Amino acid sequence: MTPAAQVTAQATVKRSQPLWWLGALLAVYLCAPFVASIPQIGQADWAGVDWHATWSAVGVSVASASVAAVVILLGGVPLGYWLARSRARGIALIGFVVQLPLALPPLTSGVLLLFLIGPYSGIGQLFGGSLTDSFTGIVLAETFVAAPFLIVAARSAFSAVDPVYDDVAATLGHHAASRFFRVTLPIAWPAIRAGLALAWLRAFGEFGATVMVAYHPYSLPVYTYVVFGGQGLPAMMPLLLPTLGIAIICAVLSVYSRGARSTLAVKLDNGDELTTITPGATASDSGNLRLAFAARRHLGAFTLDVAWQPQTRRLAIIGPSGSGKSLALRIIAGLERNDAGSVTLGATDLGALPPERRQIGYMPQDYGLFPHMTVAQQLAFPVDADAASARYWLAHLGLDALTQRLPHQLSFGQRQRVALARALSRHTQLLLFDEPFAALDTPRRRRLQQSLRALQREVGAVTVIVTHDPDEAALLADEVLVIEQGRVLQAGVVADVFQQPATLRVAELLGLHNVGEGIVRAGGTIETPTGLRLPCADTSLAVGSRVMWRVSPRALVATQDGAWPGCIAGTSLRHGDRYVAVEIAGVTFDIAAEDAPASQSGELRFAIDANGVLAWPAHGA
Repeated sequence: MTPAAQVTAQATVKRSQPLWWLGALLAVYLCAPFVASIPQIGQADWAGVDWHATWSAVGVSVASASVAAVVILLGGVPLGYWLARSRARGIALIGFVVQLPLALPPLTSGVLLLFLIGPYSGIGQLFGGSLTDSFTGIVLAETFVAAPFLIVAARSAFSAVDPVYDDVAATLGHHAASRFFRVTLPIAWPAIRAGLALAWLRAFGEFGATVMVAYHPYSLPVYTYVVFGGQGLPAMMPLLLPTLGIAIICAVLSVYSRGARSTLAVKLDNGDELTTITPGATASDSGNLRLAFAARRHLGAFTLDVAWQPQTRRLAIIGPSGSGKSLALRIIAGLERNDAGSVTLGATDLGALPPERRQIGYMPQDYGLFPHMTVAQQLAFPVDADAASARYWLAHLGLDALTQRLPHQLSFGQRQRVALARALSRHTQLLLFDEPFAALDTPRRRRLQQSLRALQREVGAVTVIVTHDPDEAALLADEVLVIEQGRVLQAGVVADVFQQPATLRVAELLGLHNVGEGIVRAGGTIETPTGLRLPCADTSLAVGSRVMWRVSPRALVATQDGAWPGCIAGTSLRHGDRYVAVEIAGVTFDIAAEDAPASQSGELRFAIDANGVLAWPAHGA
């Protein structure tokens, strides 16, 4: 550690000392009663203990708490899920009411229960008074006061489960019930299990509500109160030991994670690269399979209204954040409602099918691997997973040695390959990728893009990539759809769109330089808004028409007899190549650094080669 780091660490420790003291003070106070009870073990009246009555009370408390816990589990998990996921009116009020027993004094809870099930209430009379002073009464009292512990835990657990897991499971063929029991519940279960243990312990130790509703038979807390009233403090230790022992066991269960495994991230040397692919090894014959869609969706002030009928299989949707590109992908997958539109794949009307029947592969940004499943379980999860295909992709993508690893034990590249193998194990004809490389650093992103491109050449599926990276779109797609604010700006073959963007905004989104608008003038020149007249070899453009133009960086040359004076405005680095920005008559151009003038001071003049100026009709002209 450097001296500066040591000073910083010491300063941090010094600033945090008051917090440590406060925490330590509370910890001492919470531990002190347990320490104080240790000397009482030897002073307790062990001879006067009625062991039969004691163990009977323990049995009643254990049995009633267990029955209450089962009731709470069966109702609390669905209620917690509903509170976490529902957007219905009044859901917040219901959530508040079901947690009220946490704030009520236990005796108050008991009185409220007597109003409901007491011997003089309507329900109590219906059951002949059997709901009080009975084992049933104890269970009802314990359920009322302990249920909020599980409900709160379940609600928090389900809220923390990323909905993307449910989306991915749906695209892999699972209906709602299957997704809940095989994906959502297992992910949330550790927190729910902790809440269940606390709820059981709360029910086991409940006194106030129980003594009001069911004084008999004696539960352990009630029996402890009775013995204390008759025999005093010396008789307490024998009764407290079972309670303390059971409490310790429950506390351990509440924090124990049965599925805990090593969190060491394992990365192989080739962890981010696909193995060598033999083109055509398992490519399916997709024939003339094509995707076409019209997506319309209203979300508050935002409206998505895009339509596209591409003619190739490798597609990309590009646009800035918030443009609606991911929403369009989710509509194709069936994960969002299409207010008025259609989605077809060849002759199949996907729009008429729920997501679990669309036979697609959907990969969100983080690949959507289920955190509780090993690689082998991930590949076996799709409803129609083909075992032979899964084995093939395991070997083909270099995953054979990773089958027993969980997602957190895989590198980013390995996770991507597992997600690909899972999608491909069901012979899907449509693969949807939502920003699959957005969270990666540049070197890793480039490697994985090349890997995915190699895979695209092998499989026969239609692939749709959602991205904001124009280079990624150019590499992974043959056709591109450019959208912004829910509207189509331009669509077409990648080469055409990049060569001739429809508007300056499209050029900006595609990262294109040396692009602008102008008016065609006599003599084959294009006049820019700043008055610069660019020479153009294309004589087919009508004089006076509005056009878009693009100047090749190689078309600008610094020369002493150049027709245009200019100055150096700065430098930039793109994809490892250095460019120099040159300003001529108010227009900024990028030229290759090697073509820039050796001296960047004094009078600079530039020549523009007319053959390097491309022009085309502007959008709407």
